[in-house]
Amino acid sequence: MPSDLAPLDVVAFLWFIASWVGFTIVQDHLLRDRQGVNQHLKIVRRHWMEQMLQRENRIMDSQLFGHTMHSCTFFASTNMLVLAGLVGSFGAIEHAHDLVSGLSFTAKTSRQIFEYKLLLMVGIFTFGFFKFTWALRQYNYCCALIGSAPAAPVPHDVMKVMAEAIGDALTLAVTSLNGGMRSYYFALAVLAWVVGPLSFMLATTGIIVVLARRQAFSATEKVIRIQTDRLEQTSLKKQQ
Repeated sequence: MPSDLAPLDVVAFLWFIASWVGFTIVQDHLLRDRQGVNQHLKIVRRHWMEQMLQRENRIMDSQLFGHTMHSCTFFASTNMLVLAGLVGSFGAIEHAHDLVSGLSFTAKTSRQIFEYKLLLMVGIFTFGFFKFTWALRQYNYCCALIGSAPAAPVPHDVMKVMAEAIGDALTLAVTSLNGGMRSYYFALAVLAWVVGPLSFMLATTGIIVVLARRQAFSATEKVIRIQTDRLEQTSLKKQQ
């Protein structure tokens, strides 16, 4: 460990890791009821797959899948560009360190710590790249599941089972995509570390607040929740 690494920097880094891992565990694994946008959309995807299995013409569903896969490809490509820029910055690390240290609002640190901060950014975007590429592969698997679905009309009991299976596979792909996009948010928090450890901790906390608000307390969550309730009520009426 560098000798000039302050204890508050260590605390800020541990707070960053705990916040990211904790939010991911809570959001992707512990919240299984309808408590946020991701949980609402899991139900919406199941209904979407049910409607897809009842349609003879599934061109619209293919277009929707293609649009989502295009977004995933875009983020993966952008991620590679960011990684290339970060790796390239090591070739001029001395100039970059002098430039950042010369700013009036940044914390003065050694070159070694500056390199570690850049390595952390590289690690974050590498993680994001693996998430995006894994999401893209999962979308391809979903395409195979949809392509293998029998033509309409599909028996009701078979439709329910297949819609849930394809919907769950799609949710896994979206979860990986969300994980990659989440890395962008937390990379922004790391940028605040050049100002100081307190700014780093505040930025990390701010990212958590923003993500939690969008998931559970935003106007978008309210609209999706209302639509999800309507879909569930309509499904119950059909079964009765």
